[in-house]
Amino acid sequence: MTDSSRQDLLFDSHGTRCAAWFYPGKGPAPLPLVVMGHGLGATRELGLDAYAQRFQAAGFGVLAFDYRHYGASEGAPRDVMSVGKQLEDFRAAIAFGKTLPNVDPARVAIWGSSFGGGHVLNLASESLGVAAAISQVPFSNGLASTLRIPPLSGLRITFFAVLDLVRQLLGLSPRYIGLVGRPGEVAMMTAADCYEGYLRLVPDGLEASGLWRNRIAARAGLAVPRYMPGRNAARIAIPILIAIAEQDTIAPAKATHAIAARIARAEVKSYPLGHFDYYKDAGFEQIVLDELEFLRRHLQRA
Repeated sequence: MTDSSRQDLLFDSHGTRCAAWFYPGKGPAPLPLVVMGHGLGATRELGLDAYAQRFQAAGFGVLAFDYRHYGASEGAPRDVMSVGKQLEDFRAAIAFGKTLPNVDPARVAIWGSSFGGGHVLNLASESLGVAAAISQVPFSNGLASTLRIPPLSGLRITFFAVLDLVRQLLGLSPRYIGLVGRPGEVAMMTAADCYEGYLRLVPDGLEASGLWRNRIAARAGLAVPRYMPGRNAARIAIPILIAIAEQDTIAPAKATHAIAARIARAEVKSYPLGHFDYYKDAGFEQIVLDELEFLRRHLQRA
């Protein structure tokens, strides 16, 4: 227990334990639940608590988890991103969340931000028994995002990605590159607003604790361009709120708008902000109110 309003829990995902914070809902049971997954290389500590507390105060239970290989979850080697594993973890978190005390399994929503927002687009098209979804500033099209990377930087990432895969085949430790860096550095995210924007989310002492590191196994450089979370968007039948950052340097707004247009029950909110402006200050206040209004309409009983 880290806080009187939340509990530390573990759940199984394909034989590996994932760590989660559970925020019990406040109000008459059974209560709706929001299952939250973060973005590329991120852990629960990078801004999810603020959202979870607001959702909890409004009467929702919340389950915020770390993917395998990240944060307090198990999985070795560390800081290795696998799209397939992260989708498995999200499905496992949903199934686990439905078993928690005082949770109404018929009123579960999934919430994801950035790369996690892409996962939500992907999972919302499946028959997982969730009632609604929120995809926040989603990574929606791997090719569109990759085209934002300067060609020389892309070539350097590809070189290290291939080297990392060779090391994996040989049973060696990963070849890491930066997760976020300044323009011109070898990192997965190097747009002008990325370094300060991302690191602003990292609490003091988290990197020293080992729960988060500014690195990622370079093989992600080959996986990310091929990830198309919106491929099955037309199959999404549940209500989904898609929050789009019009000044997004990582997940181009145009690509996300095109995907949202294919979803029958999509509700689009557009904001004149950047990719990292939704975790603190005015950007956070604006988007969390819209998300709460959406959750109340689709999860709370009359």
